[in-house]
Amino acid sequence: MAKKEIKDKKLHVGFTFSFPCQQSKIDEAVLITWTKRFKASSVEGADVVKLLNKATKKRGDYDANIVAVVNDTVGTMIICGYDDQQCEVGLIIGTGTNACYMEELRHIDLVEGDEGRMSFGDDGSLEDILGHLDQDQAGSTDPGRITPELLTRGKFNTTDVSAIEKNKEGLHNAKEILTRLGSSMCAPLSFRSANLVAATLGAILNRLRDNKGTPRLQTTVGVDRPLHKTHPQYSRRFHKTLRRLVPDSDQHQQIKETLAHSHLTKDMLLEVKKRMWAEMELGLWKQMHNNAMVKTLSSLVWSTRDETKNGDFLALDLGGTNFRVLLAKIRSGNKRTVEMLDKIYAIPTEIMQGTGEGLFDHIVSCISDFLDYLGIKGPRMPLGFTFSFPCKQMSLDAGILITWTKGFKATDCVGHDVVTLLRDARKRREEFDLDVEPTCEVGLIVGTGRNACYMEEMKNVEMVDGDQGQMCINMERGAFGDNGCLDDIRTNYDRLVDEYSLNAGKQRYEMISGMYLGEIVRNILIYFTKKGFLFPGQISEPLKTQSIFETKFLSQIETDRLALLRVWQLGLKSTCDDSVLVKTVCRVVSRRATQLCGAGLDHLNVTVGVDGMLYKLHPHFSRIMHQTAKELSPKCNVPFLLSEDGSRQGAALITAVGCGCAQSL
Repeated sequence: MAKKEIKDKKLHVGFTFSFPCQQSKIDEAVLITWTKRFKASSVEGADVVKLLNKATKKRGDYDANIVAVVNDTVGTMIICGYDDQQCEVGLIIGTGTNACYMEELRHIDLVEGDEGRMSFGDDGSLEDILGHLDQDQAGSTDPGRITPELLTRGKFNTTDVSAIEKNKEGLHNAKEILTRLGSSMCAPLSFRSANLVAATLGAILNRLRDNKGTPRLQTTVGVDRPLHKTHPQYSRRFHKTLRRLVPDSDQHQQIKETLAHSHLTKDMLLEVKKRMWAEMELGLWKQMHNNAMVKTLSSLVWSTRDETKNGDFLALDLGGTNFRVLLAKIRSGNKRTVEMLDKIYAIPTEIMQGTGEGLFDHIVSCISDFLDYLGIKGPRMPLGFTFSFPCKQMSLDAGILITWTKGFKATDCVGHDVVTLLRDARKRREEFDLDVEPTCEVGLIVGTGRNACYMEEMKNVEMVDGDQGQMCINMERGAFGDNGCLDDIRTNYDRLVDEYSLNAGKQRYEMISGMYLGEIVRNILIYFTKKGFLFPGQISEPLKTQSIFETKFLSQIETDRLALLRVWQLGLKSTCDDSVLVKTVCRVVSRRATQLCGAGLDHLNVTVGVDGMLYKLHPHFSRIMHQTAKELSPKCNVPFLLSEDGSRQGAALITAVGCGCAQSL
């Protein structure tokens, strides 16, 4: 009070007194018995409020009025109830353990003489589960007894004796050895403690459920004290036992029901496949093309087996989290080889969402830096441009941007030829010369975006003249569902992510890909935190941060057993139970993404080339996608071939093909 400079004020005081008391008024508490090694005389049977007031007056340098005295369990329940009105239980797990709960007044009928029976087990009802160590009531936990560890042959080795007798390290070694011997006793004791606390809490929860006359209890438990917070295993053991004893608790039911919306049955996936097929056909028809969500754009790539020209070719990859410039040294012959040298560049947000001129000037600046880096700025270089956005290709070296996706919003680009924009930027710099050959993605991309292409029979491609042979069709299937055909399988969290995205209402199928999976997970975690299921109900600043969950974190959380560490690395202070729930959410969201990706594949006998960080890094994505494709298309043979740097190498190869064709003409 002196530090706060409030001694001259009359203060109203709330007194937390963590011992069993009989209360007839909120500002009166008669101590029944001391616990936790307190034994101050002349206190038991007295009103502790009066004793505190007497001590305050005796001191005489401040004036305080004790308005309320509460047990620590009650204080815990009240403060948790302030944030969550469903909180009806307060639980303390620390130097002592205790609980409080909201009982129906009609059941409270104290009998004279019963007030002193405050400690569960004092009447001998727990004798059958107490060991000899529990029954030792002296000040020490185990005075004069020999531990079972010391009685076990081999637990104390000759090497231990030598280590303890070393002059310099002896005391330190003795401490380590004794700590090791003692730790084997700690695990079963803490495990038993967690089980006993969970069992008594289970009894309270069952009573609350019976009082309410409901088959499923909906309540919140406020928990405080260090053992539950700091012990590395206590929380997990406690909750595991509680779930077993109270399996119908509403918390787990709500979690289950929330995540069930992301579960896709085989019938639902077959329906997605059917709708995808219908949208593909619309995109191929000339009269319906403009209204189709899946544009099935012609790439003007006629074959996957053209002979390529030997030489050095540049490739540029724009459209995801990584922007690369690459030099491909292609050598054909009996054994074709492709040697790759590349460099990664960042595209700042202000450039992604700035002007088109600024974006392409930045691209050309990166190309210039790459050529300087390799010392090859002199000769004229053929360039393959992987441009991972919906484009209408008029020829192999002309692509009209239809719309931006994946967070890009540079102005004055939509409706323009991206090759012309790149050439204009190169001319403004006047440092080097390029021949540009653009192409869209080849195969299946499962990374920051979601797209695929396939070889279509020319007779089915009404947008391009001719009916002989095949042409590679760039599906641009990320827009699948933009017309509402996927609304029945979208969740509230998908809609929330879509609402706050840069291109709201667009690329709804792509929302399941790497760029959006983390945001879906984050919004589910925020909902669970608000409900009190996670992070003690506190929404931290990191959790409020958009895009904090990158795809690599989802993959890491599911890859190993270090989920708790991965969650902590994000700045989220979580318990073991929190990390288990976070891992569960990541698994459910990733599985749905994988199934939807597999549902979009349907061919008779074809190898699918796959690229993208989500497919490569996620521990289960490829397996579940293959399984889904097999279940939905059992008569199809669809092997998947992982492509390393496929989009960039493909651009270089198509450039080589284009150069070879031009020379032959």
